[in-house]
Amino acid sequence: MLLNIENLSVSYRTDDEVVTEAAVDVSLTLDRGEVLGIVGESGSGKSSVAMSVARLLPSPPAFWPKGRILFDGKDTLTMPLADLRQIRGKRIGVVFQDPMGSLSPLHRIGDQLVETVRLHEDVSCSAARARALEWLGKVGIPDPAVRAEAYPHELSGGMQQRVMIAMALMLEPDLLIADEPTTALDVTIQAQVLKLMKELHRTKSAVLLITHDLGVVSQMATRLAVMKDGRVVETSECPDEFFNHPQHPYSRALVGEARRMELE
Repeated sequence: MLLNIENLSVSYRTDDEVVTEAAVDVSLTLDRGEVLGIVGESGSGKSSVAMSVARLLPSPPAFWPKGRILFDGKDTLTMPLADLRQIRGKRIGVVFQDPMGSLSPLHRIGDQLVETVRLHEDVSCSAARARALEWLGKVGIPDPAVRAEAYPHELSGGMQQRVMIAMALMLEPDLLIADEPTTALDVTIQAQVLKLMKELHRTKSAVLLITHDLGVVSQMATRLAVMKDGRVVETSECPDEFFNHPQHPYSRALVGEARRMELE
């Protein structure tokens, strides 16, 4: 099993010592070639669980009172930071909700992509740049050589998101964590990006897909989990069966709302 989340709880402690539980006793597994979709409304705890996998939550205020996250048999919550840095990006790729919070405002897009490649692989600068331009094209950015010279603030929100997706996919990670990866994209580019993600998991990588969009889940997920108020309330090994016969009242409400929106 590539990823095994065991009885994980995630909490946040404020300056006045108030503790908020974001996730409680969550257990999930994910193997190579699978796409696990975690769905739920904002505040359900799905992003807290996902970002905990690579220990990307700021700590403090975040802490983990219980549980383990085993990636390829090693607990990322107790792993030395130096070891964790070795697998972030190369073995665990992440597409964040907020690209401007992840891209450096001081460096050109192309330089950031080149640095990402050369940080993890022993390749020349020209080879890394060629790969960067290739992936900018793959995620639907027109004139990649021109856009590579731009700074993040010179790109639209949708283009910034596509740069983040290219950065995460270009190293072909064993595990891709995609947190609302297509929210800022139009329908055409969304379809293109989802196709790239499908190709990734078909190469025996795994995808942890965090979204509130049941349409995206129905296209991508091979398995799914529903979270509400920090807890997993339903899991399904067959997404088609879930959409036809959701079991938990909250799941039925989510599916019903998605169908209502399709009709509008």
